[in-house]
Amino acid sequence: MSGAPSETILARLAQLHPRLIDLSLDRLQRLLAKLGHPERHLPPVVHVAGTNGKGSTCAFLRAIAEAAGQRVHVFTSPHLVHFHERIRLAGRLVEEPMLTAALAEAEAANGDAPITVFEMITAVGLLLFSRVPADLLVLEVGLGGRFDATNVIDRPVATAITSLSMDHMEFLGNTIGKIAFEKAGILKPGVPCATGRQPEQALTTLSEEAAARGAPLLIRDRDWAVEPSRAGMTYRAGEVHLDLPPPALLGAHQLENAGIAITALRAWGPSWLDHRAVAAGLVAAEWPGRLQRLHGRLAVGLPASWELWLDGGHNAGGGAALAAQLAAWRDRPVHLIIGMKGSKAVEEFLAPLLPGATSIWAVAEPGQYQALPVARIVAASGGIAQPGPTVAAALAALPRNGSPARVLICGSLYLAGEVLKMDALPR
Repeated sequence: MSGAPSETILARLAQLHPRLIDLSLDRLQRLLAKLGHPERHLPPVVHVAGTNGKGSTCAFLRAIAEAAGQRVHVFTSPHLVHFHERIRLAGRLVEEPMLTAALAEAEAANGDAPITVFEMITAVGLLLFSRVPADLLVLEVGLGGRFDATNVIDRPVATAITSLSMDHMEFLGNTIGKIAFEKAGILKPGVPCATGRQPEQALTTLSEEAAARGAPLLIRDRDWAVEPSRAGMTYRAGEVHLDLPPPALLGAHQLENAGIAITALRAWGPSWLDHRAVAAGLVAAEWPGRLQRLHGRLAVGLPASWELWLDGGHNAGGGAALAAQLAAWRDRPVHLIIGMKGSKAVEEFLAPLLPGATSIWAVAEPGQYQALPVARIVAASGGIAQPGPTVAAALAALPRNGSPARVLICGSLYLAGEVLKMDALPR
């Protein structure tokens, strides 16, 4: 959708970005007032924060509700290929004419007042969500929680806080406790919050904030549990015991994300939620760029027995989750192709991955947003990584000895977007 009218408006709005980033809801609240307060006219909202797993949890929430026949709005970020991926209206990605009209309306209401692009996108999403009928809005936090633009929602039906890790420290703080405090900003009095296993200090902070706000906190291994089983997975909460198929999203960490989604929905308690909907939703969930197997142009360039995988993991928690998957892939060699964003802690991401990789290749795609230089990735690996320097060049250079192998491209959602573009087969 390159060159679409919506892109022209977004580029123009970028010029209004405030010189100094002060995390605040004031700018957005002023704009929403001018737009007639669309945030007050929404279907039931499940608000999702966290460092890793937010998007996957949103995907499970959406899939379970849709399996029960519900109409679901979804707001996520960032997009991988097309901006329209961020806004899903009653099951369908927003179409260009509707998006352009809403952007123009919000731009006119805002005038020349300073505002961030994400704040404007959030306003547009809320405007559209208020006008299209639906049964549920799955709302993903962009950054943090307390001062994130999505936190203009006063009364969600449930919230969720997924796995917390060190990320965005320049905005959220340099300890896991400070980061947990910012994420806990989405907690609301009387509104239940589902969370999984967390670092000790993070869980302490979440528990303290939940108690202070009067928000019931539903913690994995205390209030609910999820375990792998021969058939897939089991979910338990009090007297409830669900035998479920394996989630469609690959990785041991996805069991927790699925469990958080189930717990949040059960805490809300809609009449349509039942075992069948949960089971059908788990196997139907889709979320591109998260341990996604590729089959397009890049994949067909590899030997027929090889597999090509893509993941947008990019921080310490993401590296740990991918390392667990490498351990599960011991049946064949795994070659890693890694490209990262310049602001990320590359050493922390790489450390758990180095032992399980047969080879590591550092890349920076020309179109990749704020790509970390290849030399920086090589240095962070202790000289183990080889310069790609691009995905295509790295794939071509991989050693081929006739035996099956896997290739995992990872390190950045922005890299994932570029890879999906390259892998897409012509129509």
